[in-house]
Amino acid sequence: MDSVHNPDRFIGDLRQILSQGRKRIGILIGAGAPLSVKVDADGKLDPAGNSLIPGVEQLTNDALAKLSGVHASAAAAIRSSLPNGGNIESILSKVRLLHTALGTTVMDGLDSAGYADLGKAICAAIGEIVGANLPKGRTPYDELVSWINGTQRAQPVEIFTTNYDLLIEQAFEAAKAPYFDGFSGGHAPFFDSVTVAGNDLPPRWSRVWKLHGSLGWKSENGIVIRSGGRECAELVYPDHLKYDLTQKQPYSALFERLKRFLLTPDTVLLTIGFSFRDAHICAVIGETLAMNANAAVFAFQYQKLHAEEAARKLAFEHPNLSVYCNDAAVIGGVPGPWRPGDLPKNWSEIRASFWGQRDSADEPVFLLGDFGRFSRFCALAYSSDLVHPPRTTEADATLQLESR
Repeated sequence: MDSVHNPDRFIGDLRQILSQGRKRIGILIGAGAPLSVKVDADGKLDPAGNSLIPGVEQLTNDALAKLSGVHASAAAAIRSSLPNGGNIESILSKVRLLHTALGTTVMDGLDSAGYADLGKAICAAIGEIVGANLPKGRTPYDELVSWINGTQRAQPVEIFTTNYDLLIEQAFEAAKAPYFDGFSGGHAPFFDSVTVAGNDLPPRWSRVWKLHGSLGWKSENGIVIRSGGRECAELVYPDHLKYDLTQKQPYSALFERLKRFLLTPDTVLLTIGFSFRDAHICAVIGETLAMNANAAVFAFQYQKLHAEEAARKLAFEHPNLSVYCNDAAVIGGVPGPWRPGDLPKNWSEIRASFWGQRDSADEPVFLLGDFGRFSRFCALAYSSDLVHPPRTTEADATLQLESR
């Protein structure tokens, strides 16, 4: 890589955008985000503890470990048949396909009804693992909500997430901050696709879109409702190819919302904890970025650039997608290592929020691929004593974003 990128230049511009409240901003939160919330054995915040919710690979292992008997052997057979062992979603998708296709035919010890029971058992196992409560104290989710509530906005912040947990909802509710998640009503809130497609609610109501379903969603009399509980029996997965109308509706309406968001001019989508291995979401991002040159996606990745193959590939195809990894970046379709310039005046504190050591023995790296650091950076965007380097107006920052 011959080119180099100065993180101060790009992050300074981004901080201006975050602090103004005028631009249309969305955040895509992936499965890597909860890994930054560390807790002890009692569920209390502890930087030296374990992740509150495991990543996809560990979630797959833990969920399948809860199965027994013929359920365990059938799930193991499915996993061995999938490329690289699949993950919990692809395994469950195949379980549901077998439930649809087999009838009375037996495969790996289960017929159609047996695979229906296996699907329920897997969902119950997922619910036990991802149903953790947000711990007391200041978590990255709380700091992200603090940033959202920190200014009056012309457009609502829209949060898209592939996660089934209820952590972001708990953070909004703890802050007494209003949000809309696609459901209307009080006793048994129902999925309201008309309101999801529209923009009738005021900007102070943030939007929370659960692209892969959520704990507490279920079908009742042909309608998808939010039960208020944490049962996980009827999650909606985009990988599952055979939908009835009720199952398809939340999925299709929420993905259409993501598509419409990215097709809106002057839009910025920030991704955090997202691996870019979800073919459905990547297809939407790629298609809309090709159609709308005025939209920008900033992908904050935890690993080194060479390890983020899926994100890197998409960034090469679409110059309005920038990938920020810990050692390097792809910006405007050009890869290059990070190289901070001379420290601008009054900039040391803000640089420390995105550039520094992860461990005491490490060289300084770009830090915002960690959800905790990302949320803290957003929260600090309003700090008046942290001065922006050379460019100082949102118009200048917007021009910089649109020129990439």
